[in-house]
Order: sequence, then C-alpha cells, then structure tokens
Amino acid sequence: MKTFTARPTDIAHDWYVVDATDVPLGRLASTVAQLIRGKHKPTFTPHMDGGDFVVVINASKVRLTGNKAQGKTYFKHTGYMGHESHTPAGELLAKHPDRVIEKAVFGMLPKNSLARQKLRTKLKVYGGAEHPHEAQQPTPYAVTTAKVD
Repeated sequence: MKTFTARPTDIAHDWYVVDATDVPLGRLASTVAQLIRGKHKPTFTPHMDGGDFVVVINASKVRLTGNKAQGKTYFKHTGYMGHESHTPAGELLAKHPDRVIEKAVFGMLPKNSLARQKLRTKLKVYGGAEHPHEAQQPTPYAVTTAKVD
C-alpha cells in the first residue's frame, strides 16, 4: 500500500459561498478553515495548497454567543511603550465585520507560511450580501448550526 501525495496538476480549486447570517462565529470559522485547507477532500496533503476559495457574505450578521460582544476583546500593539488598544468584539463587528471572521479563521489554521498564504488568497469576506465573484460561479455551502451531542 502506497501513500498518496497530491501533485500540483492533481489539485482542483473550487469556489464556495458561505452565508454567515445567524451562524455562531466559531462554527463558521472552523468550517471555513477546513474548506481553505482542503481537509474535506480525499486528496488532502498537508504541505500542498489543495484548498478551495471561500467567499463569506453577510459577515456583519454573524452571531456572537453569550456575553462575547462585550467580554471578548481584540488586542493590538503599535510597538511603542503604552500604545496598546483593546477593542470589544461587538465594536469591531460593527466597524469591520470582515476582520472578526479573518481573525477567527486564522486562529484555526496552523501557524506557518502556507496557512498565511491561504488566508490571504483564498478567503474573501464581505459585510453585505453582494460580492464581486459571480464570474467564478461559487457553490453555496451550508454551515450546520445544530449542536452535536
């Protein structure tokens, strides 16, 4: 029995569109991270870029469960002493909903250069329902919101 290793000629990249309306942030991020990495494909190879392109629409309508809108904060530091800022998740979601989803998806990817490249090129996040990727004919992808027991 031989181990299959995908070659760049064997890999096909699909386009998916995910609607984030009333989907919990963690479930959305884990689903999008798996699609970007290509873990849903039988030809998954960890060191190759075999993932798909994902377009997330309605990012401003993603659901933060519990008290995360006020309790969860995002930290930023400029590099100067004392120049740090803590932004609540609800405020960042109101101003820049794409950053909330990008940060959540980045947290679920491995920390290496391939993951950063995948996040930069394969994830497209839009706050509204319109997106400029209709020419690629993305397939709708439904995120399961039911709790698994």
